[in-house]
Amino acid sequence: MTVLLMTPPMTQLNTPYPATAYLTGFLRSRGYQAVQRDPAIELFLEMMTAQGLDIMRQHVEENFEQFDDDELPDVIYTFLAEFDRYQLCVEPVIRFLQGKDPSLALRIVSRRFLPEGPAFDAIEQMEAISGDVLKNAFGDLGVQDKAKYLATLFINDLSAVITQGVDPYFEVSRYGERLAAANPTFDDLYDTLMGEPSFSSEILEQLVEVYLEETQPSVIALTVPFPGNVLGALRIAQTCKEINPDIPIVMGGGFVNTELRALKDPRVFEFVDFICVDDGERPFMTLLEFFDGKRDIDELVRTYYLAEDEDGEPFVYFSDNKSLHDIPQTDVGAPVYDGLPLTEYLSLCEMLNPMHRIWSDGRWNKLTIAHGCYWRKCSFCDISLDYIDRYDAAGADILVDRIEQLIAETGQTGFHFVDEAAPPKALFALAERLIERGVVISWWGNIRFEKTFTPERCQLLADSGCIAVSGGLEVASDRLLKLMKKGVSVEQVARVTKAFSDAGILVHAYLMYGFPTQTEQETIDSLEMVRQMMQAGCFQSAYWHRFAATIHSPIGIAPDEYGITLAERPETLFAENDVDFFDPTNTNHDMLGAGLRIALYNFMHGIGFDQPLDFWFDENVAKTRVKKDLVTKAINDLIVIS
Repeated sequence: MTVLLMTPPMTQLNTPYPATAYLTGFLRSRGYQAVQRDPAIELFLEMMTAQGLDIMRQHVEENFEQFDDDELPDVIYTFLAEFDRYQLCVEPVIRFLQGKDPSLALRIVSRRFLPEGPAFDAIEQMEAISGDVLKNAFGDLGVQDKAKYLATLFINDLSAVITQGVDPYFEVSRYGERLAAANPTFDDLYDTLMGEPSFSSEILEQLVEVYLEETQPSVIALTVPFPGNVLGALRIAQTCKEINPDIPIVMGGGFVNTELRALKDPRVFEFVDFICVDDGERPFMTLLEFFDGKRDIDELVRTYYLAEDEDGEPFVYFSDNKSLHDIPQTDVGAPVYDGLPLTEYLSLCEMLNPMHRIWSDGRWNKLTIAHGCYWRKCSFCDISLDYIDRYDAAGADILVDRIEQLIAETGQTGFHFVDEAAPPKALFALAERLIERGVVISWWGNIRFEKTFTPERCQLLADSGCIAVSGGLEVASDRLLKLMKKGVSVEQVARVTKAFSDAGILVHAYLMYGFPTQTEQETIDSLEMVRQMMQAGCFQSAYWHRFAATIHSPIGIAPDEYGITLAERPETLFAENDVDFFDPTNTNHDMLGAGLRIALYNFMHGIGFDQPLDFWFDENVAKTRVKKDLVTKAINDLIVIS
């Protein structure tokens, strides 16, 4: 039995999404023939060719033939006016971003080689605030990095051409996301799938035909990590069914785990046969045993399929055989990347943000230190779901064995630990084993800013290869941090982030605004905390997120405990996750959000620390109540303690 695993478009362009690599490694360890393909990156690369652009131009000209030049969207006008340059540059730029032609950087940074569409306006806008932003970000010698940033803007323009002029569901990191995200009905997706195929879906169908011919699979497995992968997954399934109606198709992944837990619409099963929820190893194993005739269908684990009632009417049935346990982390094995085009991914520079650079630039081997979250208390998090709630760690020696196996297979020594929050004790043990065994890697991951991260332990992590950590500061308000059940204080975060930074580890802080009952005063005070921490060198990178309530979080389950009321929703037949809510505090989060982002961008570039906080906002805002030396005193406490 051959299993073909695929990641639908679109995900990151710089590195494979790890789900198929995990399952491929696991299935092979259990004696199954498993192969994998990444149609997401291959679809993008098929578009970004001279021939692909020629087809795009034909679609654009047909779609806008009734428009005068001054009526065209800016990106479409530039694409048509500069088409010869776009067609000339596209393949060299792709090779450059793949690391195959680094000398092209010198032409790219000249600003005379690439046609510059609306995406490049960001440079002018930033320069109006911060001066020569490219020189500030890259200096005089950062030619390769500067060229990556400009080449990424070039790619963004071409992606916008596809979205605005050819295929409205296409985006670089998402694909038809709005059709699926928290959509209670399947109608929009179904109508799209039943309609005429788009430019990108035609290419996707051609790729799938090749994969099936190459691998001759007995089973198709599709991982759907995000809402933006759902349309691509169902397009792939649709194509597979047209080629071979009898081939079983299985779907799982992060989107399924969070948003399809109340699935009722039987039309989904016109495309796929089985949908697995939560960790895929055990459910998929029971399915393969079912296909082999070794297990009855009612013995499946956490699996949706289409059944019939007494009257012969179809309905969605959920089988959950609780007599079987999940595969422990010690037994899931190492990911296997065989079958994925590791040399074809693109190193991008999406934003002038240090952590976003790490996220999108270069290829990372992905590993999990522990399943779930050891803390699992945060009120905004989906702690009721398995991927958070079930904590299970593998030992340090097992992890180092897997690291060495991945290095031997891929030749890459960069690792991204993809835990929800890496457990400190496990990190320290891993660091010690890496050093003891002489394994040289560079690694980063997500943590909680625990007080156990002392300066000495941060230095241990740095010595083992830690280059960056990210963690949630969230609201920088002790009242709200307590309401969130974060288990940290602002002063503690200041001390811990400073310890990481002093060890030479880049620190990225997740920031949040719009939390239930958050006032304007608390938002401004949070910004002042962030200003002080960044000026003191506690963290170098950050991002403001607008709070969203989800139905699986404590806030979504018991909103009255947090002072909000959830909006009424229609009956869920398909997806549900984010939910609108009413907050009687009535803070103008839209206005505040714009100012928070502008201020943070400047702080990340060492600019504007001396400006009054109201400088960043279009309207008058409250004066901060935070003492100007709060962070400095917290850091000095760290020095005294250490």
